[in-house]
Amino acid sequence: MNRRDLLLGTAGASLAAALPRTGQAADPPIKIGLLEDISGDLASIGLPKLHGTQMAVDEVNATGGILGRKLELIHLDPQGDNARYQEFTRRLLQRDKVDVLIGGITSASREAVRPIVGRQNAFYIYTNQYEGGVCDANMLSVGAVPEQQLSTLLPWMVERFGKRVYTVAADYNFGHLSSAWGKSIMKPLGVEFVGEEFIPLGVSQFAQTIQNIQRAKPDWLYMLDVGAAQSSFYEQKNAAGVRLPMASPVKIMLGFEHKRFPAGVMKDMYAAANWFEELDTPEAKAFVARWRAKYPDEVYINDMGYNAWVAIMLYKQLAEKAKSTKLADLRGAMADGTLGVDAPEGRIVIDPKSQHCSHRMRLISVDGENKIKIEKDFGDIQPFWLSQVGCNLLQSNPREQYTPDNLPRR
Repeated sequence: MNRRDLLLGTAGASLAAALPRTGQAADPPIKIGLLEDISGDLASIGLPKLHGTQMAVDEVNATGGILGRKLELIHLDPQGDNARYQEFTRRLLQRDKVDVLIGGITSASREAVRPIVGRQNAFYIYTNQYEGGVCDANMLSVGAVPEQQLSTLLPWMVERFGKRVYTVAADYNFGHLSSAWGKSIMKPLGVEFVGEEFIPLGVSQFAQTIQNIQRAKPDWLYMLDVGAAQSSFYEQKNAAGVRLPMASPVKIMLGFEHKRFPAGVMKDMYAAANWFEELDTPEAKAFVARWRAKYPDEVYINDMGYNAWVAIMLYKQLAEKAKSTKLADLRGAMADGTLGVDAPEGRIVIDPKSQHCSHRMRLISVDGENKIKIEKDFGDIQPFWLSQVGCNLLQSNPREQYTPDNLPRR
């Protein structure tokens, strides 16, 4: 290289350094890995989760993204298969290098994913209501938990309808643990559990269960069934003349059975919900209007879809407060207990000890015309149980799931 070329090269480098960076590549996107079932037995409730995430990503990108970076959504459909959940989790974290992993419908799918997330030291957001108890610093839980749903709903049912209860539950950890929660809440109230059945996922014939209920003569049914097949129970029990009040943490706002079944099938079903599409507030109406404009054929905006939207908004707040997408920085942004979002249900705040969220809870019921009625507004309820029993993610990370029968060692 001659002296002239060297001088020109030096001058060019100096000039390039002084010029704006408009000619350079934009900052890389923030990658969001999404695992949601949109085919298989859970497709009807999983599709709104995909839509809620897509809508939130579009809304965030329309306002400049997060930290000046656009969001890139990578969605995979595990089809309800936990082996696929594990395979796709590894793919998203190791090959696609996503910044955050979101999704999973059943508790079994969540538990299939969590160990892999822990080994990769990744950040995982679980968006569903669930049976509670996960104390894991790698996971942020967005949905409602038993102290928000069952501690409100079940005592109200006992007082209103009586103390003889029959439980019908899906035969996996959600059903078993939610049944255990029901017992821990209702036994001190003098409840007699006159029957309890755990039904494998995919079962759609309930003649024997209905006969068992008729013989037991309960005052009401505690329903913990999951999936399209198990929902066949409701039409079958009505056809058999069983017309009992029912309570559930997963019916109506999650499975929108009042939109899927003929009028009368879900009559006298009661649920405690942080979101349901019929919520009549200005914020909720505006949210529904935006959703319907984007997805006019959606059967129902269920709480899974809504929580999926909330998850992205919480992630935006976390990353912008942390000025980072790294797990340690995100957790630091939660630490003072003030981080949250103003959502259609009301203000949602993350509890830093458990990394679960507060929710505005309302007790709803279905009438004979499939109309929703608000029976009671419980107001804002914190996810208090985990911290009460000793989960404190500010001090340790046990990565355990605790239950009323499996408490932390003191």
